[in-house]
Amino acid sequence: MTNWIPEELEHIGAADELQLATFKQDGTLRKPVTIWVVRVGGDLYVRAYRGRETAWFRHLQRRPEGRVEAGGVTKNVICIDASRDKKLNTAIDVAYQAKYRRYSATYVDPMVAPQARETTLRLMPSV
Repeated sequence: MTNWIPEELEHIGAADELQLATFKQDGTLRKPVTIWVVRVGGDLYVRAYRGRETAWFRHLQRRPEGRVEAGGVTKNVICIDASRDKKLNTAIDVAYQAKYRRYSATYVDPMVAPQARETTLRLMPSV
């Protein structure tokens, strides 16, 4: 694993939405899904709006690799469980609330609810 190139981190972190494609067992990519992404410090995080039963999240539990596209950047990533760090998750909650405050609470509140917090993943560029 490696750290993000500053320009990639900036572009992806600033993007409203991220396209995430997970890998099938045969190594091909599934159709990408659109999700929200937030930046906290030098890292990028995503959560499953509907919790652990969300298809893309279940796919990443079996194979924690994917490809993201956002802000003009396309990158293969490794997804690391970040759900157990309570202090970090509080910072991620704040980031979601700040970045997406222009949307109604109908969309933002589920992203900071316990069900979504349980799916918090850190995106790391893969080599």
